[in-house]
Parts: sequence; C-alpha cells; structure tokens
Amino acid sequence: MRISATLMVTDETITPVRLARELEERGFAGLYLPEHTHIPVARTTPFPFTDDGAVPDSYGRTVDPFVGLAQAAAVTSRITLGTGVLLLAQHDPITVAKQVASLDHLSGGRFTLGVGFGWNKDEAVGHGFDWATRRELVLDQMRVMRALWAAEPTAYEGEFHSVGASLAFPKPVRGTSPRTLVGGGAGPKLFAHVAEYADGWMPIGADLKEALPKLRAVWEEAGRSPADLEVVPYALEPTPEKLAHYEELGVEEVVLMLPTAGEDEVLRALDGFARYLA
Repeated sequence: MRISATLMVTDETITPVRLARELEERGFAGLYLPEHTHIPVARTTPFPFTDDGAVPDSYGRTVDPFVGLAQAAAVTSRITLGTGVLLLAQHDPITVAKQVASLDHLSGGRFTLGVGFGWNKDEAVGHGFDWATRRELVLDQMRVMRALWAAEPTAYEGEFHSVGASLAFPKPVRGTSPRTLVGGGAGPKLFAHVAEYADGWMPIGADLKEALPKLRAVWEEAGRSPADLEVVPYALEPTPEKLAHYEELGVEEVVLMLPTAGEDEVLRALDGFARYLA
C-alpha cells in the first residue's frame, strides 16, 4: 500500500520545497495540498470538524495548491503531486484545464487532480455561484476540461459553461485526463461523479465497508472496469489497525495528515509515520 501525505501548507509552515524533498527522500509516495481561496470573517457556516464550529486560522493562510505543487515538482522526480482537494466551482474551468495539464506535463505525469465541492458557503459567496447547484456546476466544468484535454479539438456546450473546439496544449501525459479523484461524503451524487469522469474516490472518515459496494455498483453500471476503481482514504491519523483494515478492503493508497506546523514538528511527524512505509 502506498503511503502519501497531506499538509495544510501556509505562510507559517514548512515550505512545499522542503516538505516534498523530505517525503521523497524518506520513501513516501506522494504529496497532496488542499485549497481555500479565502475565509470570510463573518461566519454563517460552522466548521464541520470541530465541536465549536470555529475555523482554524490556518484555513485563511493556505498557499495556492498549484503554486505549491509546482515548487514541489521542480525539486522531486518520483512522488506524485495532487490537490486534496481543489474546489473547482470557485474557478474558471478553461484556466484550470491549462494549469492542470501544464503541471502534469512539466512533472512528467505525476499530477493527481483531487476535486471537491466544499463545505464553506461563506467562501462560495465571494465566487458568485449558487451553492445548491455546485455539484452540477462542477460536472459541467469537468466536461469542459475534458473537452480541452481531448486529442482533437472538441466542443462542449453545457448548462453553466461551454467551450468551442479549441487548440489547447500541453495535454495531460496519459492523454484524456490526469489521474482524477473526487473527494467528499458517500452518496449517489458523488458516486455518479466518480463513475463519469474520475479514477476513484477520496473519502474522509467514511465507513468504507458499507460504502464501497454501493460505489462499485454505480461504477460497474457506468461500464467502468472494476479493476480500475481507486479508493484513496484522505487525511488519516494512522494506526496499524486502521491501515490493516484498509489493506484488507483492497485500498492501494492512503494519505496521512501532517500537522500544520513548522519544519521541526513536521519532520518529527514524518519520523513517526516512517514505520508505516515498510
């Protein structure tokens, strides 16, 4: 099982360059960076991962994931580099298609596009899209991006976005798209996204034993090969028992959560995780 890591890299933490080098030297499989463009001070959306609903300060300090991963790509040659996750509804899909294909091309095909829908309505307001239809918006955006990545100029016309047949290079290294994972909670809408345009699912804290049969059913109904489905549990606090459970379920990669901290604390955490690499 491949062991990757994620860290909320900010202007106060270890840098992407130092972190990527340390991960590669120690034998980790990959680095994933999250995204938040901004965190409005006025709160209407409680933070879903703390009891009091307060958003940690680090969420308003994250570096842009494409910039951070480009730095990481420049100083490594082996580890994969991914977004965990990119909040695609907040972006123009034509621009993102260019960023993704460029980073994948320049890194030698090492990029993984982790896509998510977000939890923070306050953040979404500033980007001007309807929160209730964000999943449908993301589906449209992915179709635009895949049209731009196609081998021949391909047009797409959707409800929210359209693009004419265009010259758009570079292309992702493997052709049709980079490796793509959809992050979010288990459910029919998310599984439909996974089956249409992704290589797999990036769950956080889900009961995989219950969810995986449902995902596999949707996947196979869409005509996808069972052998191609990837499930990559994300932001784990690992234990030997937890990793053994995932391995029994056929999981081939997990992403461990590093502390949002400076070099010394992050490197100590990596030392602690090193026992899982064997």
